[in-house]
Amino acid sequence: MNETRAKAEVMTPENLQSAREIAEHSIVLLKNDKHLLPLKKSGTIAVIGPLGNSKGDMLGTWAMGGDPGKIATIVDGLKTIGGKGVNVLYSQGSEFTDNPQLAKSSNPLGVQGQQASKKPVLTPEQMLSEALQIANKADVVVAVLGEPSSWSGEASSLSDIGIQKVQQNLLKALLKTGKPVVLVLINGRPMTLGWENENVSTILEAWAGGTEAGNAVADVLYGNFNPSGKLTTTFPLNVGQIPLYYNHKNTGRPYDPKNKFTSKYLDTPNEPVYPFGYGLSYTSFTYSDIRLNKTQLQGNETLTASVNLTNSGKVAGEEVVELYIQDPVASVSRPVKELKNFKRVLLQPGEVKEVSMDITIKDLMFYNSDLKYDWEPGDFIIYVGTNSRDVKSARINWIK
Repeated sequence: MNETRAKAEVMTPENLQSAREIAEHSIVLLKNDKHLLPLKKSGTIAVIGPLGNSKGDMLGTWAMGGDPGKIATIVDGLKTIGGKGVNVLYSQGSEFTDNPQLAKSSNPLGVQGQQASKKPVLTPEQMLSEALQIANKADVVVAVLGEPSSWSGEASSLSDIGIQKVQQNLLKALLKTGKPVVLVLINGRPMTLGWENENVSTILEAWAGGTEAGNAVADVLYGNFNPSGKLTTTFPLNVGQIPLYYNHKNTGRPYDPKNKFTSKYLDTPNEPVYPFGYGLSYTSFTYSDIRLNKTQLQGNETLTASVNLTNSGKVAGEEVVELYIQDPVASVSRPVKELKNFKRVLLQPGEVKEVSMDITIKDLMFYNSDLKYDWEPGDFIIYVGTNSRDVKSARINWIK
């Protein structure tokens, strides 16, 4: 490592704050059906799961850039941010997996604190029993589950991208206690969360947030930071749906639930659990219909698409407004949607802002069959919304 690079990686209070802010903005709220979040800074919180107090796994696969001595785990963050009014208990609850082959996964970067490489002290039955005892002492349970860092990155493919059975059994046992359960996911890939989405009311996707991961997660859990992250990938319902992505090409027989002879599965929905661009907030946002400055364009004109965005909830929050375009008819098959722009907007409760985004012919260009980067005249559909699925639409015609 050269001297300049080494100096850049020295951790200071300033870049620790920056790392915390980056981690906070990457956290995605997937569910909050019972409004369990944000948590109160009082009472007893039980942190349960093999990722709840594992320092090295907060860093992800690029662990060589982090200082293990400065890593904040979820337990650390809840204690630090919660202050004296919160009693935080911890229990591992289970191993990462009971799959013998997967359990052999090593810690190739040698970062201390990765429990995947430790020899278990308690039996699985003892770990589960201890976890349930801790849960029964708490007002709320934060189950921190997912994947250790050694399961992601280069040469780390998995045939099963769901929560491992032993961890899912732990989650089921925690839900049976009747205690409120918040599921926090630490992972480096999209996961299949069909069962979790059906049975857990509150789910937070935290990824591998880095050195400040624990403090960032705690800020979100306590409501110091209102989550505004959006998914940059699609979360499938099961592996049989893969490949699954928002900007797929259309088929000759587009999906129609009323028509057997269209492109669909017989045993599972076509839709993912969470679509690309998805992410919730502690407030709610309402979109107006799209307004266009014109619907007929020619040549090098500029189209402006606008919506009124309203914070219809009770707290301030940021929303990421996403703009997609579809070219329905072209000389080569085009995606059903393509993300072309987005804007992050901060709104106070009840506040309304007009959000406008410009579209030019550059946004319509693609490589045609002659490998020429160009655009073709015709109809285009403009979509604006909170994710790739939940959008408003408007049609325009653009000629050369």
